Amino acid sequence: MVRRLEGSMDTLASAAVARMDEVLPWYRAMPAENRSWVNLVAQAGVAAFVEWFRHPEEPQAISADVFGTAPRELTRSVTLQQTVELVRVVIAVVEEQIEQIAPGHEQELREAVLRYSREIAFAAAQVYAEAAEARGAWDARLESLVVDALLRGESDDSLRSRAAALGWGSHDSAVVVVGQAPDAEPEAVVDDIRRAARAHRLDVLTGVQGDRLVAILGGLTDPVRATRHLVAQFGPGPVVIG
Repeated sequence: MVRRLEGSMDTLASAAVARMDEVLPWYRAMPAENRSWVNLVAQAGVAAFVEWFRHPEEPQAISADVFGTAPRELTRSVTLQQTVELVRVVIAVVEEQIEQIAPGHEQELREAVLRYSREIAFAAAQVYAEAAEARGAWDARLESLVVDALLRGESDDSLRSRAAALGWGSHDSAVVVVGQAPDAEPEAVVDDIRRAARAHRLDVLTGVQGDRLVAILGGLTDPVRATRHLVAQFGPGPVVIG
């Protein structure tokens, strides 16, 4: 059965790519370079399944075998939901070919496909979680640099582009809110400020500078009223709005 799977790898991979082109609009709309990377991921998924089926008892790094064929930047072009759709298409194509690949052993192979699809789903979730953590850490460092530069009065064109990269829109004015930082981890404090700002549709750049918590807000029509929603995130003492 393993030999029959190996002999069917190219056929399965080609069928999977054709099916993706048929049923996934986002795949058809992708640039040719990104489509080629997605194709490699699909082909690597089929090849990794054959290897996994040959030695199911051995632990294998599926994320490295499958998703390691494409650059990590691809996670910016292909969402986790789209990756799940991709996995479903490839698995469906393999399942359709089971009777031709393994006559008399259909149930065994079908169960193996189900187990493998579970492993692929976990591997995809891990890849996207790691990418999100890396982006989050980079964004946090960039935001800290922007806030620090503003406090020191170092305003230039690069500052605008950095703020735009963090999601800061085009605003005619900005409001700065400064107060005592609460007694908590700076990362948690910053996350709370961001969460409160998003809930009220405000752009925010924030950071903890020593014992001070600084929040720079955009998109406000009534600054004092809007900042009342954020006061609870500051530590004890006065909160200054300017």
